Amino acid sequence: MKITVALFLTFLSISVFAQQPITPNNEEQKSAIVFENISHDFGNIKEGTMATYEFVFTNTGKIPLVINTVQPSCGCTTPEWSREPIAPGAKGKIKAIYNTYGRPGNFQKYVTVKSNTVTGSVDLTIKGVVITTPVEPISPVRNQLNNE
Repeated sequence: MKITVALFLTFLSISVFAQQPITPNNEEQKSAIVFENISHDFGNIKEGTMATYEFVFTNTGKIPLVINTVQPSCGCTTPEWSREPIAPGAKGKIKAIYNTYGRPGNFQKYVTVKSNTVTGSVDLTIKGVVITTPVEPISPVRNQLNNE
């Protein structure tokens, strides 16, 4: 009798678990983000400029894309993005702004985009070479002539 009751309870619990609904963690119910480019090379840029690039993406998933955070790798890079959900099939932009002031030489910075996609995050890259702008020395004679 005990064995019969145990078997009955086992089959009952199996049938209950078999009928659980699909959870929202399935890949089919996630958004997907596809960028036109995930990196940009500014080449040579003058020191003191704000180097700006817009990364364009498309939500190729079946639900709205929500960008939770966009985190730069350092304080010299500022990201801008829309806080509104992006509908399936729609495009969006993430702008990366690099402040070149006081940063001569090669640079390579990352912007990490975290969202409700299957992968969860993607790294975008900006790079280039900041060229120092030569400063003309100040001549006391020249300044004196200009003041007269």
